[in-house]
Amino acid sequence: MKKALKSYSVLIPTAGLLIALDQWTKSIVRQNLDLGEMWMPLDWLSPYARVVHWYNTGVAFGMFQDKNLLFSILALAISVFLIIFYPKLTEKDWFLRIALGMQLGGSLGNLIDRITIGHVTDFISVGKFPVFNIADASISVGVAVMILGLFIEDRKEKQKKKALENLSDTLKKVND
Repeated sequence: MKKALKSYSVLIPTAGLLIALDQWTKSIVRQNLDLGEMWMPLDWLSPYARVVHWYNTGVAFGMFQDKNLLFSILALAISVFLIIFYPKLTEKDWFLRIALGMQLGGSLGNLIDRITIGHVTDFISVGKFPVFNIADASISVGVAVMILGLFIEDRKEKQKKKALENLSDTLKKVND
């Protein structure tokens, strides 16, 4: 049991923190802004960034609207997969562990909205980019962290291979 809990020592706190932050910020927006209402205390910044109360029944960037049930099932399936897959990761694979925690937190944050209020609350508006929330950002940044981690691991493997080749060449020269 102790080993099982230890294997989730990064996933649960990462996902839990992001779910809490996501739900807290969405709650503040729903309590203080009417749907479609915008807030930005610094007028000069409002063309670039603002808080806007919006909702979404689709996925990222407002695509595939009115498919809430489908995306609820998909988010649940992805979350279950991540929880089952996670203990199979090696302890040294920090990038992937953090990335999956971020993706799980984002997936569950939006799933909570879909189940409890029937849509996802979005509120972060930057420039002309579609409105998003903490959960959406967690998923996107989690993907970026995963790609970065894979890139770093690939470079390490190439460096190890090159070092082994150099060692092999050196040993051949010594033996000749």
